[in-house]
Amino acid sequence: MRVLAIGAGGVGTSAALIAKRRDFFEAWVIADYDDTRARTLKDKTADDRFSAITLDASDAKAVSEACVAHGITHVANLVDPRFVMPIFSGALEAGCHYLDTAMSLSRPHPTDPHNQTGVKLGDEQFATDQQWKDKGLLALVGMGVEPGLADVLARYAADHLFDEVHEIGIRDGANLQVHGYDFAPTFSIWTTIEECLNPPVIWEKDKGWFTTEPFSGAEVFDFPEGIGPQECVNVEHEEVLLVPRWIECTKVTFKYGLGEEFIEVLKTLHKLGLDRTEPLVVNGQRISPRDVVAAALPDPLTLGDKMSGKTCAGTHVTGMKDGKAKEVYLYHVTDNEWSMREYGTQAVTWQTAMNPVIALELQATQQWQGSGVLGPEAFDSVPFLDLLEGDYGQRIGGR
Repeated sequence: MRVLAIGAGGVGTSAALIAKRRDFFEAWVIADYDDTRARTLKDKTADDRFSAITLDASDAKAVSEACVAHGITHVANLVDPRFVMPIFSGALEAGCHYLDTAMSLSRPHPTDPHNQTGVKLGDEQFATDQQWKDKGLLALVGMGVEPGLADVLARYAADHLFDEVHEIGIRDGANLQVHGYDFAPTFSIWTTIEECLNPPVIWEKDKGWFTTEPFSGAEVFDFPEGIGPQECVNVEHEEVLLVPRWIECTKVTFKYGLGEEFIEVLKTLHKLGLDRTEPLVVNGQRISPRDVVAAALPDPLTLGDKMSGKTCAGTHVTGMKDGKAKEVYLYHVTDNEWSMREYGTQAVTWQTAMNPVIALELQATQQWQGSGVLGPEAFDSVPFLDLLEGDYGQRIGGR
């Protein structure tokens, strides 16, 4: 396996340092628009299997040419979802298998955004399913932590813990603190704005996919391992678009424990138009307001030594087993102190990066095989969880 790993930010860095400990690949080519960042990460691995190149992820032709030049077999997209389609298209053109951690972007319904879906997350990718099948290639979409591991846990619950599944609810919370900053998101603010201010999507068996207002559906969810109760709200997320395609259930939701302060900041950005991606002309320069916000905030890659606390990603499932009502929450927790000590990267990016590396290893060992555009739910969950809890030394909790 020869991997083109696009992105040397927080997730890309964590993925490289996790992969360094594994032997399933022949080459891992780190690609980033910032040559210095790519080469710094390459040097940090201190491993001859790693190399670094400069690449514009918005240029599908450049992605395809890089794949051909380096004999790539698998493309790992580890950057913001705005670059999904050019990377996705470049991989297909080059005849490479593909994997990402977030799917192609949505576009709200033009007249009724808080009730009806417009272009949904992943729609552009799923529209090319037959092209991938025709080439015998796999495009594994949504293979981070949420989406990704959360979807694997949904598959496991449906196959092994329930006779009948009712609601699958992804619930995400953390008690992370970033010391020395009044406001410092631990993940890409560009992505966070996108998923939190877009109309959230819900799926119900009788209604299909529909939308609601941002930050709706507030509920208190008690997270494990000392994180505790948090108010969670509806957020647009890929799991709701993936789970119903492969798992029989009656409802799918995604709710995130954002916190009151974080929600108020996002609402203020929206009121001021600073969440917009369309460029404005400022002193003769065309600048996206959202890019300005991102540039004004610290890079999540640099925050690890200023952070404390834990992050939890999990899947809450209700249904029936042996004629009785049942519910379970399956989850994975990453402690920032541990991830910094073991890998030198912060908890959120490390937890995200672990899962695409495991998925690549399962493809290398031919335990996960397929063609077309597929989500994590399309595969057997057991090999993934066995590898995660075995060689990767992680623990899936359950209650």
